Amino acid sequence: MATPADIFDAMAPEYDVLEPWYEHLYARLHAILTSALAPPADGRRGRALDAGCGHGFQTALLRRLGYEAHGVDLAGALLALARERVPGAAFARGDISALPYANGAFDVVSCCGSTLSFVDDPDLALAEIARVLRPGGQALVEYEHKWSVDLAWTAASAVTRDALGYGVSAATLWRALRRPLRAPLALPYPGYGTLTLFSRRDLARRLAAVGLHARRAWGIHAFTNLIPSTTLHRPRLSRVLAAVYRVLRRVDAAWAPTAVANSVVVLAVKPHTASTGTGAPPREAER
Repeated sequence: MATPADIFDAMAPEYDVLEPWYEHLYARLHAILTSALAPPADGRRGRALDAGCGHGFQTALLRRLGYEAHGVDLAGALLALARERVPGAAFARGDISALPYANGAFDVVSCCGSTLSFVDDPDLALAEIARVLRPGGQALVEYEHKWSVDLAWTAASAVTRDALGYGVSAATLWRALRRPLRAPLALPYPGYGTLTLFSRRDLARRLAAVGLHARRAWGIHAFTNLIPSTTLHRPRLSRVLAAVYRVLRRVDAAWAPTAVANSVVVLAVKPHTASTGTGAPPREAER
């Protein structure tokens, strides 16, 4: 079975070619990151970690904001792209469930690109993010949302013999949905393996369990997901569909309720009362 690293390494040659789905996702995500993780006005150059950095999209943004930027990812081919994109950043190959950095090493951590939905143990990954944050530091976590319009599209596809191309049978969907409502949902998605989908309440509980307090949340792909995600995961759209999508993108950018959004972005804070060590990232993370 292919691992997440295998899957994303295979995507590396075309990873910078953004499908319509990702054009909107990254536009919204980067606007949120720029606002939420803006450094203090005192000019101090803090440290930022892009956990699950992929090809360095968010790493580059953190560096442009003025941070000393670091990135970590499992996929070696994507890290090679990241090093080309952000030559001034420090990258390490590693698992976000075992981050190669000292306690309290970073002022902010970005964990986006649905990274949390690919890890085997999301609670351990969140604990590691909390560990490397300094007290008062902020984490921006983007994850695949459970109660989204796309789940309805998945169900519609499942009962119509996969007419929409989600690759999920009715039996697979039924087994997944039989779990308790508060539990995450694990479903396969074409080209990405199995994704873990979290409810907003569940994710907030997991953050609190590791000492991070959810402060604010944004939704992405709520109205735009009135078009099935499988339709938007293609090189281009027809002229009519592209026109409809442009309108939906404007609405989604203005107001995307988290209740039905496909992706949710959470800003969490580590309280000053939390006890952590301090220190710079070790030498191996500087390579």
